[in-house]
Amino acid sequence: MNRLADKIAIITGAGVGIGRATARLFADEGAKIVIAEMNRDTGEAAAEEIRAAGSDAAFIHTDVTDLASVEQTVQQTVRQHGRLDILHNCAGGSIPEDAPISEVDWDVWDHTMSLDLKGTMLCCRFAIPAMIESGGGTIVNMSSVVALQGTSLHVYSTAKGGIISFTKSLAASYAKDGIRANAICPGIVLTDRVKGRFGDRLDELESGAGKVLSTFRMEKYPFGIGQPEDIANVALFLAADESRMVNGSYISADGGMSSY
Repeated sequence: MNRLADKIAIITGAGVGIGRATARLFADEGAKIVIAEMNRDTGEAAAEEIRAAGSDAAFIHTDVTDLASVEQTVQQTVRQHGRLDILHNCAGGSIPEDAPISEVDWDVWDHTMSLDLKGTMLCCRFAIPAMIESGGGTIVNMSSVVALQGTSLHVYSTAKGGIISFTKSLAASYAKDGIRANAICPGIVLTDRVKGRFGDRLDELESGAGKVLSTFRMEKYPFGIGQPEDIANVALFLAADESRMVNGSYISADGGMSSY
């Protein structure tokens, strides 16, 4: 407990899934949470859940693809709390229409690059000056196992690969300002979005039985499919001071899928 005592954390996409699990965990560890979420209903619910447990949380409606919206979120956070210590860029995700580049609709490219890569970059653009004013901070970006392998999700893979390169650049540029930047590469995680996408195949997915989604090689999960809390635990390590020697790195949280 209290590994993030009195830290101020913005978590994007924290209304659902991994972001919401991370917000709860960070709050349990003493951080004051800003839920930066596009969906007002889930964002408010996530903040209320944390407050009901006795921790400090606020929802700020945020469109990570919109420069003015992101700037306003960071400014409001600093006005309310006086500082910013942690940014966890969790907003993003693939869409079913992703495909090989010779086939994919160009709107899929624009959507995915805007949400996953541009959104991460915009949040860093405004969070970093606030962190410098605060004397330093920690950035945890969300990449994906698809950035580490060849898959048919050409657009999503490109966006998530860009996040790894961007993270390394942040680490090189801002270490002098006391800012660390790292990334997480999850595999399949049983969020509500994933459950909704796989529908009646969910039991097979959860059991690790095998041939569901051959693109992701589900048989490569000998320890079972990930839960949001599994990734939240990795984010906590990267956000906490105990990982102070970790900078410009990515952690594969994929059950070993990218290794064999």
